[in-house]
Amino acid sequence: MSTPTPTGPRSRMPSPLPFLPEMAEVGEGLHKALRNSAIPATTIALLQLRAGQLLGSTYFTIRETANLRGIGESQERITAVATWRDATCFTAAERVALELVEAVLTPNPSGERVPDELYARAAEHYDDKAMWSLIMAIAHIGFFTPAALIAKPIPGMPPGQNYSA
Repeated sequence: MSTPTPTGPRSRMPSPLPFLPEMAEVGEGLHKALRNSAIPATTIALLQLRAGQLLGSTYFTIRETANLRGIGESQERITAVATWRDATCFTAAERVALELVEAVLTPNPSGERVPDELYARAAEHYDDKAMWSLIMAIAHIGFFTPAALIAKPIPGMPPGQNYSA
């Protein structure tokens, strides 16, 4: 990872923390909820990678790819997230988590985004605590989406160093 320079990678905006220091507490609360999650870190990172792909966010996609590599995921599984429906390397629980994040983030002009049938399939793999963990993993992405798409933090840079001065 390189340090941003005047001629290197730059964000559109400076860090939000000097302007809204309370964001650090909210963000840390979401991070803590995910660290204490009832579902595997791999599942969280897989669904957040898929969310980044759906949102067209280079920042999220690079971040979650690095997270998955850091926890020992294979390149095959990381790459296959984009085409998870046809890939055979995901568990049934991971598949329903990926389907759930797609349903939440993709408009459905003909009905509910998360129909009862999808919820029922997810509930076969996740109890109430784990389901709330999935919801918070998706909410985490939702909370940071406007910053990722509007302010454009520098992809590949760690938090605190991902915005230009």
